[in-house]
Amino acid sequence: MAFMRLGSKSDAFHREGQTWNCTTGLPSDVTVKVGEIIFFLHKFPLLSRSGLLKKMITDFTNEEGSNCFLQLDDVPGGDKTFALVTKFFYNVKIDVTASNVVSMRCAAEYLQMNENYGEGNLIAKTETFLNEVFSNWSDSIKALQTCEEVKTCAEELHIVSRCIDSLAMRACSEPNIFNRYVEVHDFSKNSTQDPTLLNVISSETKSVSPSDNWWYEDLCLLSLPLFTRLILAIDGKGMNPENIARSLIYYIKRFVPLMNSQATVNDKSSVNNGTTTTSTISEADQRSLLEEILILLPDKKGVTPSKYLLRLLRTAMILHASPSCVENLEKRIGSQ
Repeated sequence: MAFMRLGSKSDAFHREGQTWNCTTGLPSDVTVKVGEIIFFLHKFPLLSRSGLLKKMITDFTNEEGSNCFLQLDDVPGGDKTFALVTKFFYNVKIDVTASNVVSMRCAAEYLQMNENYGEGNLIAKTETFLNEVFSNWSDSIKALQTCEEVKTCAEELHIVSRCIDSLAMRACSEPNIFNRYVEVHDFSKNSTQDPTLLNVISSETKSVSPSDNWWYEDLCLLSLPLFTRLILAIDGKGMNPENIARSLIYYIKRFVPLMNSQATVNDKSSVNNGTTTTSTISEADQRSLLEEILILLPDKKGVTPSKYLLRLLRTAMILHASPSCVENLEKRIGSQ
C-alpha cells in the first residue's frame, strides 16, 4: 500500500483516557472537543493552518483568564481523523495511506485548510496523494471502502466518483497494467542448459495472461450501493456483458448463501448456512440484494449460463423475492 509521510518531528502527543495532551511543555490555551474526546492544544498552530479554527478562536468570548473552548461535532472521520490532523498542525510525523486519506481530505475541507493558511496545507497534500491512490487498483479499492465513513463529504468533493471512474477504467484496461501479466520461461526442451543462466536467458517464452475475473474478489469488499455504481461504470466503459454477468453472480454467491447450496424451493434451512462472512445477513437483506443485483444482469441472450439462471430462480423463490423478479428470471430462462 502506498503512503505519504508528512511532518518531521517526533510524536508530541499522548492519550490518557478520553483526552489527548500535547507534550511540548507549553500550557494549553485552547481546548477542542470532538465527540467525547478532548484535545488540549495551542492556538498558534491551529490559527496558522485552519480557516475554520481561526474564525472560531477569534469569535470566542469567555471570562478573562479562562481557556478557549471549541466544540467540533461534525468533523469528518471523528476524533480519530482529527488526531491525525492535529499532528499535522504541529508538524509531527504521520503516514497518509489509502486507508485514511479520504477522511483526512474531508476533514481538511471542513477545517478550511487551504493554501490561504500556509503553503503545502492539508487540502493540497491529500489531493496530491489521492491522485497517487487513483493510479493503483488496490489502493483505490481501499479508498473507496473508506468513503462510507465520510459519505456526504466524499460525495461533495467527488472523491467517490473519481475513485469509481479510475477503477472502471482499470478494470477495462489490459491486464498487464496491473502487473498481473506473467512471463513464464519454458526450458523443458533444453534440459541440459546451464542452470546458472536460467534466470537471465530463455530461447522460448510464453505469455500467461490472467483470467478476466481477477477483479471479482476485490469488488466483494464493497457495499452494495458502491458495488452497483462501480458495475454501472465498468459497463459504461465497454466491459463485455459476459464478464459483467459473471461478476454479478460472483457477488451474489458471496453474500447469498443459498446460491452455494443444494436447497430445494421448500427448504429454507440453508438461508443462513453460508460462510462466517455471510451468516449474519438476514433473509430480508439477502432478498433485497438479490433483487437489486438482478436488475443489473445483462439482458442479452446467452450471456448468463442457464445453470446460474436456474439457481437464481430457485434462490429467488426460497427467499420470496418479488413476483416481477421471479417472472424476469423465468423469461430469461425461457429465452435461452
